[in-house]
Amino acid sequence: MANKTTKTAGTNKSFIDRMGGQKFIVFLIVIAMFIFFCAMSPGFRKYTTFVSILDYSYYIALMAIGVAFPLMTGGVDLSIGTGLICYSLVGGYLIVHQGWPTAAGMLVSILMGVAIGVLNGVLVAIMDLPAFLATLCTSMIARGIGTIVVGGFGIPWPVAGSPEGWFRNIFKIKTDGMNIPIGFLWIILLVILMTFVLNHTRIGRYTLAIGSNKEATRLSGVNVKFYHIMAYVICGFFAGLAAISYSAIFATVQPGSGAGFELEAIGGAIIGGVSMTGGVGSITGTLAGVFVICLLKTGLPFIGLTANWQQIITGFVLIAAVLIDIFKRKKEAA
Repeated sequence: MANKTTKTAGTNKSFIDRMGGQKFIVFLIVIAMFIFFCAMSPGFRKYTTFVSILDYSYYIALMAIGVAFPLMTGGVDLSIGTGLICYSLVGGYLIVHQGWPTAAGMLVSILMGVAIGVLNGVLVAIMDLPAFLATLCTSMIARGIGTIVVGGFGIPWPVAGSPEGWFRNIFKIKTDGMNIPIGFLWIILLVILMTFVLNHTRIGRYTLAIGSNKEATRLSGVNVKFYHIMAYVICGFFAGLAAISYSAIFATVQPGSGAGFELEAIGGAIIGGVSMTGGVGSITGTLAGVFVICLLKTGLPFIGLTANWQQIITGFVLIAAVLIDIFKRKKEAA
């Protein structure tokens, strides 16, 4: 009888649930949005627009993959936006003004991201500060450090074609005058890697466990503080990678910018199914959510709407995503 009941419950799952629930819906939304913008604007159908969408997606996707981990613990990291700019400014300064090799500047950017991630983790997991407050403070610290290092001036990383400009080819190469956005392949590989980490390693399983029930996880013998810190370290590491991708795509990095980048990354993760209350998340869903953000950012100007409309529409999409998460949790608890 029990087997029969189990079988019946499994077959009663909806098609959407079997395909991955919210993830599947978001993928459909991405496809629908792409078709809509293509139908509404001939300019959107150009190859250069497709490349622009991917250019925007790299740094947002990298931040979103990273910030998904603090979100899944029930926390957040608001330092990744201004942090990205800080790491890029410092790395670029060392390359351009101090004569460091590009590889060394890139490594410094990543290590700075990891260092801020450790600091965030210690403040949240050990000092027990609210994640919102702790990461808001480190966001301000990162912005100040970046501005002081460069003296308030923008930093242009080495240009493509120069001896030290090879790093730009990691994300985009030119062949016969055409830009080929190979960076998307790296994003896909990282999504696969972090999906494995989330679903098949202790770091991933305990990250979800902390978000589901931190005290129960601690009582089961898990070193909660260590794995809580690691969630922020992963976030900082990906913010460092995002700094490199941002430097590779844009000609100059300006101090004082970056505010709001974290909201796009967090928004992508939430739209993709990462729960604001923790314990639930998907890296593939996060990538799909990022493309919702990027399509809005790139597509709306083609139909005559300004960037302000992108913020308004993104806000409503986020509200819908949060309401769906609340509804799902209430349904599961019933």
